[in-house]
Amino acid sequence: MTLRLPAHLLPADGRFGSGPTKIRREALEALGRASDLMGTSHRQAPVKSLVRRIKEQLAALHGAPEGYEVVLGNGGSTLFWDAAVSSLIDQRSAHGVYGEFSRKFATASARAPFLASPAISEAEPGSIALPTATDADVYAWAQNETSTGAAAPVVRPNGTEGALVVVDATSAAGGMEADLSQTDVYYFAPQKNYSSDGGLWLAFCSPAALERSARITAERWVPDTLNLTVAATNSAADQTLNTPALGTLFLLDQQLRWMLDQGGMSFAAGRTRASSQTVYEWAEGHELATPFVTDPALRSQVVCTIDFSDEVDAAALARQLRANGIVDVEPYRKLGRNQLRIACFTSIDPEDVAQLTRCIDWLLEQPDLEA
Repeated sequence: MTLRLPAHLLPADGRFGSGPTKIRREALEALGRASDLMGTSHRQAPVKSLVRRIKEQLAALHGAPEGYEVVLGNGGSTLFWDAAVSSLIDQRSAHGVYGEFSRKFATASARAPFLASPAISEAEPGSIALPTATDADVYAWAQNETSTGAAAPVVRPNGTEGALVVVDATSAAGGMEADLSQTDVYYFAPQKNYSSDGGLWLAFCSPAALERSARITAERWVPDTLNLTVAATNSAADQTLNTPALGTLFLLDQQLRWMLDQGGMSFAAGRTRASSQTVYEWAEGHELATPFVTDPALRSQVVCTIDFSDEVDAAALARQLRANGIVDVEPYRKLGRNQLRIACFTSIDPEDVAQLTRCIDWLLEQPDLEA
């Protein structure tokens, strides 16, 4: 049986997914008018100008340090892990592992037959673990673990001079602040805070990272699709190796313009911080809910994971929300917890987040929630 939420409780937009996530309707409407761009050559001036503008806006939004380049390529973060294994890791990497996505990069490195086994620092989901100084030449972790809602600092580890720091910012970039000078590669995909579609990876690369890639790819056979130097060369020419999804580029540009017009990173991070604070304060004050990440200092401001007591069927709760147009709040499938996962990305209105908590309250009061 579907329980009908009162209309006055419903959020204006019911998309709370952790990726792909809400795309602003204004951007979608603009895409529908982009007939002069869609279906045109990505080697010609209109698309190359679009790519150039994206690079410039990203550098401005993130305060890119002098000498850092914005590099982009086809595929998402999953492809970038393979590109990093092929083009950035010289002999051995060290990884912080504390969830599904931080584990994936470590797994990709472990499978490479030309590399030594990676050094792994591991913590249980809901906490974090940063890689410690070893003989590694790449140190990698995720700023935000999308599967668990745990956030880690972006600080270059002590004793890692000469090594590269490679930070996964897939669900953090554009919604959480970071000092890029503490990294050599800060990489992400545009389908979360940047409210675009999938099929693209982007990275801020330091001069040291670009030099490392140029040396390794000159010495080691690397397919062009995984060759970071090839991607950097094409990016410098405002293009990608092969045809990109023009809709993805267009939507990314729309989001960047909006974010910069609204005040840049202070606006974006302030917005996600306000939304996540609403969720955490609601959960801490509710007798049936609690934040999954117990340490407040480690709680993500862009992905909130909320556990429920055994008397609540969180899966039934998510089904009822979905039936009312409030979608994609199910927990990460492999985590296997009785919880909801609520995205608080930049495009998601903080007031809609507050309305979501009111909807949950109403449903939890219904005796036939699980019917």
